[in-house]
Amino acid sequence: MKDFFKYLFASMLGFFLSAVIVFIIIFVIIVGAISSIDSDKTVTVSNNSVLFLNLDQPITERTPKNPFGNLPIVGGTEKDGIGLNDLLKSIQRAKTDDNIKCIYLNVSSPNAGFATMREVRNALIDFKKSHKKIIAYSEVFTQGAYYLASAADKVYLNPEGALEFKGFSSELTFFKGTLEKVGVEMQVIRVGNYKSAVEPFILDKMSDYNRKQVTAYVGGLYNTFLTDIAKSRDIQKDSLYKIADDYRVREPQDAVNFKMVDALKYKDQILEELKGLSGRTRGENVRTVSINDYVKNNIETGSGKDKVAVIYANGEISGGEGNDNQIGSERISRAIRKARLDDDIKAVVIRVNSPGGSALASDVIWREIVLTKKEKPVIASFGDVAASGGYYIGCAADSIFVQPNTITGSIGVFGLIPNFQNLMTNKLGITFDGVKTGKYADIMATNRPMTAGERFIIQNELNRIYSGFVSRVADGRKKSKAYIDSIGGGHVWIGTDAVQIGLADRIGSFNDAIKAAAKKAKIKEYKVVEYPDVVDPLKSFMDESTDRIKTYYTKQELGDNYMLYQQMKKVIASSGIQARMPFEAVIK
Repeated sequence: MKDFFKYLFASMLGFFLSAVIVFIIIFVIIVGAISSIDSDKTVTVSNNSVLFLNLDQPITERTPKNPFGNLPIVGGTEKDGIGLNDLLKSIQRAKTDDNIKCIYLNVSSPNAGFATMREVRNALIDFKKSHKKIIAYSEVFTQGAYYLASAADKVYLNPEGALEFKGFSSELTFFKGTLEKVGVEMQVIRVGNYKSAVEPFILDKMSDYNRKQVTAYVGGLYNTFLTDIAKSRDIQKDSLYKIADDYRVREPQDAVNFKMVDALKYKDQILEELKGLSGRTRGENVRTVSINDYVKNNIETGSGKDKVAVIYANGEISGGEGNDNQIGSERISRAIRKARLDDDIKAVVIRVNSPGGSALASDVIWREIVLTKKEKPVIASFGDVAASGGYYIGCAADSIFVQPNTITGSIGVFGLIPNFQNLMTNKLGITFDGVKTGKYADIMATNRPMTAGERFIIQNELNRIYSGFVSRVADGRKKSKAYIDSIGGGHVWIGTDAVQIGLADRIGSFNDAIKAAAKKAKIKEYKVVEYPDVVDPLKSFMDESTDRIKTYYTKQELGDNYMLYQQMKKVIASSGIQARMPFEAVIK
């Protein structure tokens, strides 16, 4: 009888907990659906308003639709961010919006790449043509934050704040020592001396080839950074270089002395200045509208039957469907095909922001670009990075637009095949045995070293894929294979160099690419339509809620080491043949 009640209570408790979990899931879905409906509502902008531009949030390619953004764990604790497309449209609209009197730019540590920041920065400079003012203020400016803020009419720093201005550095993490300690051998096969994505697993420092290319592209990024700031702040570029090189901005007043900021002010003083700029009296409060609310008023622009389709290819490249942050060959190729078969779509812009990934998946997408190009103009617009597989999918376009600080190129392939034999056998005592009907039946096995014959086969396969990659680029860029090979080999280039050597055509913005597509299609009145459709947030929640919860707790547990954890995960995910640039080239 005692056991009976024990099992009865256990069953009741299990049923109760299951019911609670089901109730929570249903509640979250209902709340999310209500939030989603509410988030679609337009926002009323009062007269004499200040547009509040918070640029510390993630700037993605498209604004995420997440009805669970304010819910713990499920929606995450971080802001979902804002899409570059919406951000640029909103700044452009604010330029002629009579209710918006000025912009208040608040940024201390932006979450975006340098090419994305340059797009936003140029939009702010264009906004100033309306003779409306931009005020930038922060307690702390990182270098990226200052790059954005320097476009403002006035830049203010807190009297006890800090402005970081010290030059760029790039740091790579190497795992060779860790892998040796745990008994894992990374078997590497590659084509191209500059294909440095494999180096973190076989070396403990950068190779001479990689150091050369990293030095070149970090220097190129820094040159654009200094050039743009020098122009906006009317300071000689050489002077800026010297200020950074000697680390001369050590105290807030130093930033004023070197004319990098206009004054040291507290927040209340900024608010008073904003009142004056927006036409509010001393006793009135500042009227503000946040950029996240303001984007809700964005409407489809353009008119007429003709359309220009923008295909967003964002994230690492893999087979399958992917999502808004991962390029799935099925999803993207289907979107391109849909645009090609739509007679109302007269031109296509492929917007690429990707470090590459699967060589096979890249080729699948490339094929759809080639077919589309035969029927209508295709223009490629590269964002922060369009390298390796990211370059592969855009190389067939009629024209390629880059920013000066876009990272691109990296034409090369590699294979990573881990050998866990030492770990399994010598560390854990696990052994393997089996039978096979052919010498190569277990090729690519990870529980033993490769044989010489297997390495020969895989190397030949990589050579074949690389040759195909070079041929695709040569055909698309109308260059010889020999020339493309000479600038390939995995070499990473910045946008300005890519234009100079013929890997890209023009320095230009996302909007420049859209205009060029319309011009090539010989249309003047057109609408811009976006593909593929944004992933449904409710479906995404149901599919990914477990991963979200795991990610949340992993981030909490690992803190700053979470990035290292992600890099190690990529070791396993990247097994096989890849067209990818270096894993993590962090610019600080």
